[in-house]
Amino acid sequence: MLAKARQNRALRWLGRQILNTPQPASYFDPLAEAINPMWVQAYTPARVERIFTETHDTKTLVLRPARRWGGFQAGQHVNLGVDIEGVRRQRTFSLSSSPRLWQDNGQITLTIKRHPGGRVTNWLHDHLEEGAVLGLTDAFGDFLLPSVAKPLLFIAGGSGITPILSQLESLAAEDYRAPVTLLYFVRTRKDIIARETITALAARYSALTVRILTTHDNTSPRSLNGSDLDSVPGLTARDVFLCGPGGLMDLATELLYQRGIRDSQVHCTFFAPPTIASLSKEALGGDVRFVRSALSVDSTGDATLLEIAEAAGLHPQSGCRMGICHQCSCRKTSGTVINRLTGKPSGPGEESVQLCVSVPRGPVTLDV
Repeated sequence: MLAKARQNRALRWLGRQILNTPQPASYFDPLAEAINPMWVQAYTPARVERIFTETHDTKTLVLRPARRWGGFQAGQHVNLGVDIEGVRRQRTFSLSSSPRLWQDNGQITLTIKRHPGGRVTNWLHDHLEEGAVLGLTDAFGDFLLPSVAKPLLFIAGGSGITPILSQLESLAAEDYRAPVTLLYFVRTRKDIIARETITALAARYSALTVRILTTHDNTSPRSLNGSDLDSVPGLTARDVFLCGPGGLMDLATELLYQRGIRDSQVHCTFFAPPTIASLSKEALGGDVRFVRSALSVDSTGDATLLEIAEAAGLHPQSGCRMGICHQCSCRKTSGTVINRLTGKPSGPGEESVQLCVSVPRGPVTLDV
């Protein structure tokens, strides 16, 4: 293992010196892509084997990644790369299938909702065809099932059901015997994503209780309320998994805390950026030095490190651009940054920071 690690480091060094890339094999990607797109090395290629419609604005992609892909755990995400009008775009999506589908059949699924004005989701809905090859990153995320069986409650809203589908499929596959309840909120019955999958799960998995609640089927909209939670047996003993719109997650968190659920029992994942903390602009800004690029930029505190780098003509790796995927993490060698999501400062020394959610507070030096 040590010899292999040393070899890989040597190859990356050689690639940087000769080919200006940390992956020497990717130097030949243009040729490989022309012959067979599944040979590309810069990312994991995945062929679209099937596309089917879930609702009027949601589709599921069945993908077959190259076998070198590392797999995933239920509840994780990937960055999906697609070329649109000659520009490579990346967006973060949850895996909606069980890891067993990958292990047994070499397939995964992504269930993607169209977003009004969304460049990538609209292109995927309108132009993607079966047989196309997309790019995947390694799976990431800590929205993971407990390692020891305990009662669970899942609260999902809209497309927030997608990582939970993967988790429920996994629980059913391993015959997880602790009680499991799903509260799934949708606007109308027409907006139920994976209706057949959920129905089949509830029929074959006796530990699972499913309640699908519509918020706009009646003249008066309804939302999650205390009685919904009070109807869950043994609520205070359950770990709770939340995924959906920010309003639903905030309301659910408040109602759960009122009923004695501890922070350690609540697990969340986001499809949109969490609320940005209130920052004092007077304290922000400063000179940002990009050491490897031999470039310094003065900032006023109204932009993230990622935006500062891109405005200076640099192209650091990034993905979700909202603090979820960690693809933009890099080494800060000195200085202090403020996390826009939490409002908390970093330490003054060397550490890893996320470019997309970090704002400089005084001079900062980055290994970019």
